[in-house]
Amino acid sequence: MNDSSIIATFFQALRPAADGAGVPGSGMPEVTGAGELPSAFPVTALAVAAIGTAAQALAGYMRQQFGAGPAVAIDRRLASFWFGTSLRPQGWRLPSVRDPVTGDYQARDGWLRVHANAPHHQAAALSVLGAGASHDAVARAISGWQAMDLENAIVQAGGCAAMMRTRQEWAAHPQGWAVGAEPLFHIEEGGAGPAGAAAGTRLRPLKGIKILDLTRVLAGPVSTRFLAAYGAQVLRIDPPSWTEPGMVPEVTLGKRCAMLDFRVAQQLGQMKALLAQADVIVHGYRADALERLGLGREARHAIRPGLVDVCLDAYGWSGPWNTRRGFDSLVQMSNGIACAGMAHFGRDRPTPLPVQALDQATGYLMAAAVLHGLTQRLQTGQGSFSRLSLARTGELLASQGADEPGAAQEARKPARASGGHTPFEPECDADYGAEMEMTDWGPARRLKPPCELEGVPMRWDYPASALRSSAAQWAP
Repeated sequence: MNDSSIIATFFQALRPAADGAGVPGSGMPEVTGAGELPSAFPVTALAVAAIGTAAQALAGYMRQQFGAGPAVAIDRRLASFWFGTSLRPQGWRLPSVRDPVTGDYQARDGWLRVHANAPHHQAAALSVLGAGASHDAVARAISGWQAMDLENAIVQAGGCAAMMRTRQEWAAHPQGWAVGAEPLFHIEEGGAGPAGAAAGTRLRPLKGIKILDLTRVLAGPVSTRFLAAYGAQVLRIDPPSWTEPGMVPEVTLGKRCAMLDFRVAQQLGQMKALLAQADVIVHGYRADALERLGLGREARHAIRPGLVDVCLDAYGWSGPWNTRRGFDSLVQMSNGIACAGMAHFGRDRPTPLPVQALDQATGYLMAAAVLHGLTQRLQTGQGSFSRLSLARTGELLASQGADEPGAAQEARKPARASGGHTPFEPECDADYGAEMEMTDWGPARRLKPPCELEGVPMRWDYPASALRSSAAQWAP
């Protein structure tokens, strides 16, 4: 399958709402640029299709709101770069994304990944291992375990871990079966309610739309960053202790960031008051977490009739792992993508995708789901409830098939077939926006937008800001 066919296949898979079951679109946008991220899987094609789906969904919303929608174009090179990072600090450095304990380790019978960037996840893993908080100490402890036994023990202790499985092993696993049977977009109609402020313009089509963001790294924040770029008011709410220092400057662009502790009754009440005024809620809590807070699906939609409600989890919404904690890198270990990459590049350790493509792609698909919900609400007055997962996005990518082992060496030859891994031209000053972004950490440049909607600039009203830097209230 050549590159254009792969992109077309992804667009078709990402556009089921044309038939009323998923996210809307009308044809493929123009795709420009050349090159491809080096991977066993078509990651650049996924980047083009995911960003294009969000952009096409915005164009569909504008058609409903204004009677005509703009043409859409996607730059495959910039789309691939945005799937990595978009921020380029000037005179300062981003903090490390990764805790020293986080990483891949050899157990007695295979590989296991421990995710310990959050302090409570690290504490859970170390409690099982009886090891100190260093990579070497953890490696020594893990070497005596069977990978599956340790995966189960860390997860049961409240931590995050995943053993490396092959694609075949994942396909035979109960969770692999469950995820494979789920739709990419699971969208249900909600109750009727007010459409909210109709303040949008062709330049700022989402102006007046209030979005409550209860997401963490990385997919959810990507979705709301995209929506903020077209005028939506995004209010991100974090608990008192949450940190993600390496990614906050990347994903808080265009948002106001506040703090509420839902364990405190008064602050939970404040959250409900914010929700009552929201048009959209985007959240990444595990399936049972909001229920325990009294903010389950029915409660949310009772507080705000007509709510556009989009939620994400890691491992899918059915099957034995539907409440399991997870992150992009863990899902890639579980579902065979990291194993396929290892074979593709002829390496002796897990080789994930070159970027966090499951997170990034799912983020843009979440944005598309929000825009679908807003479009449907304009048409019918009904709210909606949408669910997506990293694991299901992983199945979409993996369904395109991995290259045969050793294909990476073939792809490095100077003469390349149309589907070969042609490298991108190196990043240069022309790739950055003209204006300096004055973030809370210092000045920075941003990459130019990966998509263009004719006559509709992608721009943000606020630079990236620190967590908990704003009041937990809607702006006037």
